[in-house]
Amino acid sequence: MKTALWLYLFLFLAFFDLHAQYPVLTPFAISLGAGPTFIGWMMGMYSLTHLPGNLLAGVLVDRNGSRRYIVFSLVAAGAILLLQAHVQLPWHLLMLRAASGFVLAFLSPACMTLLASLSSDATEQGKYMSGHGIVHTLASVVSPAAGAFIVAKAGYSGTFTTLGWLLIATGIMAFFSVPAPSRHILKPLSSAQSALKVPDKPSIPTKDDDLVSKRYYLLPFFVSCSQGVLFFELPLSQTGSNSILSTGILLSLLSLGALVTLSMLFLNRLSPGGRIAAALLGMAISFFALASFHRIPTAAILFMLGAAKGVLFPAMASLFISLGGPGRMGRTFSMQSITMSLGAFAGPVAAGQLRSFVSPYFIAFLLLMVALLLLPPKNTGKLSNLTSKWNGRAA
Repeated sequence: MKTALWLYLFLFLAFFDLHAQYPVLTPFAISLGAGPTFIGWMMGMYSLTHLPGNLLAGVLVDRNGSRRYIVFSLVAAGAILLLQAHVQLPWHLLMLRAASGFVLAFLSPACMTLLASLSSDATEQGKYMSGHGIVHTLASVVSPAAGAFIVAKAGYSGTFTTLGWLLIATGIMAFFSVPAPSRHILKPLSSAQSALKVPDKPSIPTKDDDLVSKRYYLLPFFVSCSQGVLFFELPLSQTGSNSILSTGILLSLLSLGALVTLSMLFLNRLSPGGRIAAALLGMAISFFALASFHRIPTAAILFMLGAAKGVLFPAMASLFISLGGPGRMGRTFSMQSITMSLGAFAGPVAAGQLRSFVSPYFIAFLLLMVALLLLPPKNTGKLSNLTSKWNGRAA
């Protein structure tokens, strides 16, 4: 538990630092002379460079443990932010965002793997993942508004410098507090294996099992794609002298909605498949409302969108833990991060290209509806097995 508390502290500081940039990056790029299409590519490039980092992280975290990669990600990302404080041209910002995407690609697989390895009990793992979501959301509640406030007081350069040093300090703290690899490297999850009835001899996967596993990885792709659309469009849709502050407040309300549902720990007792379906539908309706019902306050819609996200992400984490199995958590979460990176790249780029023809929010609505339609039927082989096993463990 002590390790989990330290990790939650580092995650809070890291997520605070990263989310504080969301309302700042688009106005900063515009101040450098960038247009909407370039901004879409800039935001997408950050996610695209996640891919090589995710590919490396999956193998390296399983082999060497999490600590060195957590420290590397935090310190390197902080150094890049210090350089970002002195950017003069849009392409400089593009290059630094690409570098930041690569180094931060190690952070999420390393942290998720470390949390998953702290317990062999499936219910406890679900609680750790919910704790991860709560910490992430707490940071994202306060950080967008805080980032906008820092910009108003210190300007863009002062903001990036402050956030950079905060990341470096967090990395140094992680070096001295996160357990060494030999103390937390993944061990066989005996009780989880028993619950999942893992056979002694490897079984030959059926065609349906392979299809369902591939479909699971489409979920984070479409969800991340829709989030990328939101982070691209929301700052551009805010006008006036207080646009940065209003964007920060709206993003904080989004995270506040997620915090509400993440705090409902009893939801962990429900099957992941049902939670995922309900959350996808809620997110899709929210994006449709943003695109079509302009009389509904944006703040209210974003709060509901955040509430749906708070249900979705712990459920997806629970399913990927079940799919990963002993000794493969790093690879599983790495593949999840890869698909999320692809989605976060495709979303802003598509929104930047199509913004003149259709509302980006409607694009996000279509993506989430496709994700909902691609969910395996409840009685399909592997999904049915995972749901019944989860219900058995919850009981």
